[in-house]
Amino acid sequence: MNNFFFLFLMAVPKKRTSISKKRIRKNIWKKKAYWAALKAFSLAKSLSTGNSKSFFVRQINNQTLD
Repeated sequence: MNNFFFLFLMAVPKKRTSISKKRIRKNIWKKKAYWAALKAFSLAKSLSTGNSKSFFVRQINNQTLD
């Protein structure tokens, strides 16, 4: 019966994470998101101007159907 309860116990940290360590980890996470967003924006900008060297975009002619 005792072993049954050990199967459902989760890992619990022994000590509380300090505020500075928490802040450092949060800033690392934010910096990764910032660079990913910057990269995506740069790629979108190059695609919209037509200066992209890594993507081939097929141009569609804007013709009206009569």
